[in-house]
Amino acid sequence: MLENKTVVLGVTGSIAAYKAANLASMLKKEGADVHVIMTKNAINFINPITFETLTGNKCLTDTFDRNFEFSVEHVSLAKRADIIAIAPASADIIAKCSHGIADDMLTTTVLASTCPKLIVPAMNTRMYENSITQENLEHLKKHGFAIMTPESGYLACGDSGKGRFPKEELILEEILYHCAFEKDLSGKKILITAGPTREALDPVRFITNYSTGKMGYALAKTAMLRGADVSLVSGPVNIQAPSHINLIRISSAKELFEQTTKRASDADIVIATAAVADYRPHTIADNKIRKEDIFKDNTDSKNSSNNTNSISTKDNTITLTLERTEDTLSWIGQHKKSGQILCGFAMETEDLEAHAKDKLDRKNLDLICANNVKVEGAGFGVDTNVITVITKDGIDHLPLMSKFDAANAILDRCKK
Repeated sequence: MLENKTVVLGVTGSIAAYKAANLASMLKKEGADVHVIMTKNAINFINPITFETLTGNKCLTDTFDRNFEFSVEHVSLAKRADIIAIAPASADIIAKCSHGIADDMLTTTVLASTCPKLIVPAMNTRMYENSITQENLEHLKKHGFAIMTPESGYLACGDSGKGRFPKEELILEEILYHCAFEKDLSGKKILITAGPTREALDPVRFITNYSTGKMGYALAKTAMLRGADVSLVSGPVNIQAPSHINLIRISSAKELFEQTTKRASDADIVIATAAVADYRPHTIADNKIRKEDIFKDNTDSKNSSNNTNSISTKDNTITLTLERTEDTLSWIGQHKKSGQILCGFAMETEDLEAHAKDKLDRKNLDLICANNVKVEGAGFGVDTNVITVITKDGIDHLPLMSKFDAANAILDRCKK
């Protein structure tokens, strides 16, 4: 995602400096041209050769290094940089940047740049919480710097508290947010549903499906990176939510209906990827339904207390009575405001186009993304998808691609 992007990574005198090596490697894997600038104190924690090996570029430490190409290095880098990320950022470098001090290679490059700048503090808790440091961070925010909040936990000095270097994956996502994509969806509100729902039978059992939420989360992340104001209504999944979004966690189809419908009118685009249960048990038992009790005579007191009016038995078999759940997508389609774009999903096992077209018409959608779970690379839980995008004007067959690339393609069509 960072092809043709220049990332300047500033590394300062913090014990967390060694973690910046992994961040540099991750940036390189994303395709970025990574240039590391180290302060003299940072060299005491990690050797510049490490960064040179990882990035393929000379690690800069001295503003007046004579072994340079014919250009003023800090000005040259400042012009080329798409983002400057100082990670880790010590209290000292934060104070210097806040007051426009330029007395080394890193601070002069920062002062000469006009690109987005990210500060990732990492220091002792008392240093971080000191009112002077906090004032400096607020001052930087006023001048357009993005500031990450450090994590809390056990610190190298032996203290516990706020000041830990954030996970490198989170820093990478923050860098991507600021420079990976053109913000072509800026000003747009996008509402996305994702993941499965769980329909309870009793306090320990539920009906669900195989959805993992990967497609919906890919859409949320992509929309966020492209500048949209994203709200994600998510069923139970094992995925780290993207930063810079509004996450609303739900469990049942009823909760999804309530949380989605009350937000739908504010959205410019609604994308419904959630695999919502069509049916739920007619009633939910207050206590765990024990198999020993199910087959007892209905007059048995224990059986009566556990009876949910959803279960009946005959000849050692169980019949479960279900009722329809709320149809969120149909409701939004019926109440769709002028100019709003509504995108649905259809996961099928046969007659893909016919079923998807029918759903497109019945639910008043603008487009529908259909896939067949029997097609390799398009099923549940995988990182790829094979999507057929259907509108009233035609059909677009997308090839096998990652869910992130598929998300971009879907957003392009929503925008169009």
